[in-house]
Amino acid sequence: MKKNTERLANLALTGLTLAPLVVKVDPNLNVILTACLAVYVGCYRSVKPTPPSETMSNEHAMRFPFVGSAMLLSLFLLFKFLSKDLVNAVLTCYFFVLGIIALSATILPAIKRFLPKNWNEDLIIWRFPYVRSLEIEFTRSQIVAAIPGTFFCAWYASQKHWLANNILGLSFCIQGIEMLSLGSFKTGAILLAGLFVYDIFWVFFTPVMVSVAKSFDAPIKLLFPTADSARPFSMLGLGDIVIPGIFVALALRFDVSRGKGSQYFKSAFLGYTVGLVLTIVVMNWFQAAQPALLYIVPAVIGFLAAHCIWNGEVKPFVIYFTTCYQHEIMANVEKQRFECLDSIGSNFLSWRLDIKLCLRGMGLEYTLEDINIEEAVANAVFFIRQHICIDLKNEFIHIDRPSVL
Repeated sequence: MKKNTERLANLALTGLTLAPLVVKVDPNLNVILTACLAVYVGCYRSVKPTPPSETMSNEHAMRFPFVGSAMLLSLFLLFKFLSKDLVNAVLTCYFFVLGIIALSATILPAIKRFLPKNWNEDLIIWRFPYVRSLEIEFTRSQIVAAIPGTFFCAWYASQKHWLANNILGLSFCIQGIEMLSLGSFKTGAILLAGLFVYDIFWVFFTPVMVSVAKSFDAPIKLLFPTADSARPFSMLGLGDIVIPGIFVALALRFDVSRGKGSQYFKSAFLGYTVGLVLTIVVMNWFQAAQPALLYIVPAVIGFLAAHCIWNGEVKPFVIYFTTCYQHEIMANVEKQRFECLDSIGSNFLSWRLDIKLCLRGMGLEYTLEDINIEEAVANAVFFIRQHICIDLKNEFIHIDRPSVL
């Protein structure tokens, strides 16, 4: 059922992207549907056995708005003092390479099933001629996927057509949501709150954001054709899709980790949709550019928080850590060394204190309260069993609750 829904979303997104070529599509409706479908597809692609490639910590989330501001201001100054054509030529070369990688990764799952199994699994390692320490790993399937990606990026670089821009932009969005991960909901809230202020400041208090968006001739925004010759395209920045999207994806992975369907994902996704609709309404009402995150951030966090409070599940929600964090935690298990609990329990008091302190340091202390987050509980049980003697391991071999152990 999940796979069928995901395929339908992919087909709908493809059809909607191509539709303006043959029929007139209302740009406001196009913005809403395209962004929502991109988030939906990216979220479901982020659910996989292996953890996402990159995980954001609280420190990264706090720094992100400042790094983003520095980059935005740098681009503004480049366009102000250098030739716009020169800057865009350099950026086109950069996005040409990046676009091949993103587009090939996006279409790879669709073509893998038609290729031999060894093409998907056997790695080819290519080392740079003069710098042998640098190497690239890839499969034959990735090479096959890169062929249409290369031709498509060449078309974009030569024509700069809005359709080419949108397909590359959607590839960046889907890959961003799929590959990036927030460490926890706390990290997500910090990131969204920081970018909430960032968006308001750069849109309302300076001309920088709008100026860069209009000057930057690269697929960092989606373009939606309009019937207005004075304003031929409506625009939506990729950040307004990717940043809330990785938060919505975290809600989906939280649901999957508990095996309870997609209840919180639906709340977060509905919040994103409502926030985006509100952005469009306000933009048309005032006939002025709006910082989309001003409306999306409160809607996503608000809908999710209200649902969580209504279900009385605030604590499991707040203490949830992603798979990436759990892998990081388990990597540190071997570093935690202290005396094991002996068979007669003579050192039980000191052992119990050591266990509590170590679980607290690893962010797993809550598992002693019988909160059912399966992966965290399994990690805590594994850790405790590492620190009891062999006789007790055998005696309590069937115990799978940290509080009982």
